[in-house]
Amino acid sequence: MFDRVRARLAPDSEGPPTVGLFVDGPNVFRDEFDVDLDDLRTAARDLGRVGVIRLYLDEHATPGLIQAAEARGFEVIVTSGDVDVKLAVDATALAGDGTFDRLAIASRDTDFKPVLEYAGTVGVETVAIAPGSYGRSDALRNAADDAITLGT
Repeated sequence: MFDRVRARLAPDSEGPPTVGLFVDGPNVFRDEFDVDLDDLRTAARDLGRVGVIRLYLDEHATPGLIQAAEARGFEVIVTSGDVDVKLAVDATALAGDGTFDRLAIASRDTDFKPVLEYAGTVGVETVAIAPGSYGRSDALRNAADDAITLGT
């Protein structure tokens, strides 16, 4: 009897993990990478049940990109400068309060390494998503539990 109760309470029996995807727009949507919003959404869905899906953009983002992202279910955050600080603060806060089980950061920027490291210390699985082989950050890949390279 207790084995059945333990099995029900085990994390694996609760269903797929909840995923938080945070996309560094200026570093992912560059001419040299062939990344689209659907690729990112698919990557998040492959990791579990999507709970948070955010695209961070700066003031130079085109209205077309913002509209396309919102149409695909992304929460779009537009900052007046560099998106790194806002993305890092948001991802760290939500990882710390247990909003998701798995944190995925799509970027090639090593500035997010401390975010992945912190998430790991609070029991959140981490995934580094690179926009392509050329855009892969070894520091992010090595700090994360898992890594995905889009377009391969």
